[in-house]
Order: sequence, then C-alpha cells, then structure tokens
Amino acid sequence: METLNHAKVTRVALVGAGAVGASFAYQLTTASLCEELVIIDINKAKAEGEAMDLNHGVSFASSPMRVWAGDYADCGAADIVVITAGAPQKPGETRLDLVEKNAKIMKSMIGEIMASGFDGMIIIASNPVDIMTHLAWKYSGLPKHRVFGSGTVLDTSRLRYMLGDYFNVDPRNCHAYIMGEHGDTEFAAWSNARIYGKSVEQLLEENDEYTWEDLEDIYVNVRDAAYHIIERKGATYYAIGLGLLRLVKAVLRNENTLLTVGAYLDGEYGLHDIHIGVPAIINRQGVRQVVEIELSEEEKQKMHHSADVLMKTMQPVL
Repeated sequence: METLNHAKVTRVALVGAGAVGASFAYQLTTASLCEELVIIDINKAKAEGEAMDLNHGVSFASSPMRVWAGDYADCGAADIVVITAGAPQKPGETRLDLVEKNAKIMKSMIGEIMASGFDGMIIIASNPVDIMTHLAWKYSGLPKHRVFGSGTVLDTSRLRYMLGDYFNVDPRNCHAYIMGEHGDTEFAAWSNARIYGKSVEQLLEENDEYTWEDLEDIYVNVRDAAYHIIERKGATYYAIGLGLLRLVKAVLRNENTLLTVGAYLDGEYGLHDIHIGVPAIINRQGVRQVVEIELSEEEKQKMHHSADVLMKTMQPVL
C-alpha cells in the first residue's frame, strides 16, 4: 500500500462547518497534529465565522496553526479531508432516512474535492455514515484503504463509557466493540468483550450484582443514545468531534492502532463490497488491515443482518 505524501506542512481540510465540523475543528486546534486547517462550507459566512473564532484562540494553543475559510481548491494540498457536511438527523428520523438527500450532496462534494487534484485520505462522518462512506469511495476512485468512515467508533466509545460506569473501572480498561451499521442494527460483540482482562461471562459468574439484563440495557442505551441526546439538545457533536480527532491522530501519527471504523470489506466476516463498522488497524496508510475477531453464531447473524439492511437501503442511490 502507498502512504500519503509527507509534505513539510500537514493540512487537514474540513468540509462542513456545522456543529459536528466545528466541534472537530476546535479539538484539532488544540491537538498539535497539523499546521493548517481549511474549513469549507456552502455557507461561506459560517465557515469564516468558525475560522475567525478558532484563530482568536491560537495564542493559547501548544503549537501554531493556520486556520482559514477556503474552498474546494484548497483540498488539493491536503493530507486528509474530513467530511461532516450533509442534512442533519432530525427528531424522529433514523440515520437511514437521510440516504437520498445526503447521497446527492456527497456526490457533489467528492466531485469538487477530486477536481482539486486531491490525492490523500478521506474520512466520512456524514450520516448514514456507512452508506455515505461507500458512496464517497465509489465517487472518488481512491484505493479502498484511503476512504473510511467514523463507523462505530462513537458507539464503541459510548459502550466503553457505560461499561466503565457499570463495573466501576476506567473505560479505557473496557475492551468491547460495537459492530455493524452505525445505527439501529448495530450490535455489541459481547463474546469478545474483556473488562480488565476478564470476559463478561466470567465477571457475571463471579459477582451476582452483574446480570445479562443490565448489559442488554447498556447496549440499548448505546444504540439509542443519539435519539436521547437529540431529544434533549437537538444534535450530537462533542463526542463525534473527539472521535474524528482520534481517527486523524491515528493516521497522522502512524499509530497502527485498533479502532472500529467504517471499513471496506472484501470477504472479511463473509461480506463483500460494503463499508460497515468493524475493528481495523489505522495508520498513515489509512485502513492497514480489517481485523476479524471471533464472533458467536448469533453475533455473526446480527452482522449479516446489519449488512443486509445497509445494502437494501443503498441500492436505490447506487
């Protein structure tokens, strides 16, 4: 696999200055990961306002960064393009309800990005993210390892937080994954979960306070978290902003770290020609490797059901 051109100046281009994009941009300015951030939005005034606001805090950051509102031509020199633009999920809407309108937006954006001469990596967060990632890959013509989505990275983070709270342990010591669609058909891979090195089954056997019913409630709360947050504050953006920063960091620092992203499958888990949330090793190449973890038979069925739902939903826009 080829790696990105390692220019002296590292540039990230952000397409979408809405709540998710602005949250990511803010986190990026504090992270010392790149020297340049260009913000692109159909609402140029919004992009300009975000750039102005971010620049006013640059003197507080640990390293200098140039931030400006630009256009698609600025993607030509970018190492990574992060796309958060698209119609947002409204109360009562599922992510899959957004397919048709966001597919048209994605096709237009990718066309503009590629016309700039861009030859880097694309990370997608626009919903429904698995479908938008697959479309972005097809429209771009880039190698499959250089286009991936946020997938279930946020859902996995939500799961780890709730498991940490339940077992009274640091969430970073809760190794468990949400897989499948970033949405209603996602599932928790309990058979592979480890809490400070112990399997979930072992913990439940050792302590009567812990039950499968509680774990099922945790999974449901993870799956439905966006609905709960949207009902209360209208949108989710802080955690996904941090999730996107984590992905960019894994790429730019060549971390070879395991994250649950929307990766292209070509036979892994028995699935073909689809982007879906799976554990994958992320480095400067993008998706270095999709990791096939052991799943129970029930979990395998859930994985294939999730993929079937995505494929059927995607067919009209393909």
